Amino acid sequence: QVQLVESGGGRVQAGDSLRLSCAVSGRTFSTSAIAWFRQAPGEERELVAVISWTDNIYYADSVKGRFTISRDNAKNTVFLQMNSLKPEDTAEYYCAVNEDGVGRLTARGYAYWGQGTQVTVSS
Repeated sequence: QVQLVESGGGRVQAGDSLRLSCAVSGRTFSTSAIAWFRQAPGEERELVAVISWTDNIYYADSVKGRFTISRDNAKNTVFLQMNSLKPEDTAEYYCAVNEDGVGRLTARGYAYWGQGTQVTVSS
């Protein structure tokens, strides 16, 4: 069973930074793709960034140049460094695992999800 626990969310001002962490239990972490999604109230869940098991990385256009996804296979943890935060980044952020290792671009491609961590950016 794969379990994910996100942390690092909070309330910040526009222009500030936050670093989200996703700790993943399970033996397949190093061969899995890990993604960060976000969902704002009344909106659909959207992909923010994903890192495949071969470290191929994809970013949504809205965060490109501001967010950085990385993984530490020794600690079974994925990070999302978020810089130059904007009010439109406000959302619940979720990490998700796809054990086949491919960085899929839709939520349907991920079988395991964390409980989410809230990020609120005020102007």
